[in-house]
Amino acid sequence: MIKQRIILSVIAGLLMFTSCRKYLEQVPDSTWTDLSTPEKVTRLLGTAYPKSSYITFCEAMSDNVADKGVGQTERVNEDPFFFQDVRNDKEDSPEAYWMACYKAIAATNLALEACDKAGNTEAYRRQRGEALVARAYAHFMLVTFFSKFYDAATAASDPGIPYVTVPETVVTKQYERKTVAYVYEMIEKDLLEGLPLISDDAYTVPRYHFNRAAAYAFATRFYLFKKDYEKVLSYANQVFPNNNFGPNLRPWNTTYASMSPEQLWNQYTLATENANLLLAETASIYGRYGARYRYGLDYAHEINILTYNVTGGRYIYPVYYYGNQDYFVPKLSEYFVKASVNAEIGDPYVMTPLFTTEEVLFNRAEANVYLGNNNAVLQDLNLFASKRISQYNSSAHILTVNKIRNYYGISDVKTALIQTILDFKRAEFIQEGMRWFDLQRYKMPVTHYTVTGQTLVLTADDKRRVLQIPQSATSSGIALNPR
Repeated sequence: MIKQRIILSVIAGLLMFTSCRKYLEQVPDSTWTDLSTPEKVTRLLGTAYPKSSYITFCEAMSDNVADKGVGQTERVNEDPFFFQDVRNDKEDSPEAYWMACYKAIAATNLALEACDKAGNTEAYRRQRGEALVARAYAHFMLVTFFSKFYDAATAASDPGIPYVTVPETVVTKQYERKTVAYVYEMIEKDLLEGLPLISDDAYTVPRYHFNRAAAYAFATRFYLFKKDYEKVLSYANQVFPNNNFGPNLRPWNTTYASMSPEQLWNQYTLATENANLLLAETASIYGRYGARYRYGLDYAHEINILTYNVTGGRYIYPVYYYGNQDYFVPKLSEYFVKASVNAEIGDPYVMTPLFTTEEVLFNRAEANVYLGNNNAVLQDLNLFASKRISQYNSSAHILTVNKIRNYYGISDVKTALIQTILDFKRAEFIQEGMRWFDLQRYKMPVTHYTVTGQTLVLTADDKRRVLQIPQSATSSGIALNPR
């Protein structure tokens, strides 16, 4: 299908928001003081997920973006593009994400305390499982952004982030960063304890909680980052025990192909969309400005990332634009919550897919590369391609080792297969921030060019690859990252 380019109307206006409270860990709303039943703990756990988005700053730091010369300018987009510490704490900033994660952690700790006070009985089994896995996830995301990326050779000495396991009881408590290795050990401990306790029938809408598939998907990401590939396979195969990945991938070249932008925006983050394993409500203006930021996807990057590929075919992703340079694939849209029924002010939110079927498939494929299971890798890559290539033809577009090596000009099979996976992921998750994780994992340099002629390079060992600890956290004894 030829890519569609139409001019869409621009949503105008920028709302002012009150800043978040600046401390390491927030105690949830006082209405959660009564946690005397499993049902009340379950309601509390609805707040156990970071209600802030990492997409804006991750995408701006990545190699998916360019200086378009014009567009919406906000610190949360501009500073990351220049590889600078973001100079505000508003929505979509690293500091807002830090605070949202620790607020989510506070909710998990209150839930776990309630489970313990109840005697940790069978009635609280599901709640305990969700709290443990959610606590592991929030800490995992924090250590991924605010510490050096996990490296087994240095993790025992690299500074981590505070792993908080008890509710806050003092105004300003002192915390230790300890090490990345320690944080990973604690994440794994919570994850392994929580996984067997997760039960899907505990929720009205499972996709808004760590259901079993989402929890296993998280495990595949954790162990992929840790390079424990056997465990990646084990957990990936438990996401869909019948190996029915195909019906649970987004149908981009079938059902989605006939949808309008409005329909795609409505469909992409639905809880009934099979590909969405875990969704989170995030306070964000990304749905409003994601395509309109000055530092974003432009025509050259769209052609490079979203057109022809290793299959010999073209991706089906529909690309639209505002004006001349604001390119986007309809995925994440804003929904606006008024301050009151008759109010004209309120807060914008974006429903964000935290884990998807596509990521699990990629994680399994990558693990199989390192385990030498090339046929399994090709099977997964061809399955993905069959859902993403325009007018897919199994004979013309099928991937083989030789076809991949020839396309990339790479003789080493492992390197060629990894490059294919990374390119597929880059296209699939465009404008979702996921590319940053792969850039970190493989220590790939990033180069940005400005319209004024500057060349900005983020090398593999650049200290700026680690986000800065918020200044507000220093009152709790948290040392800043070196610059």
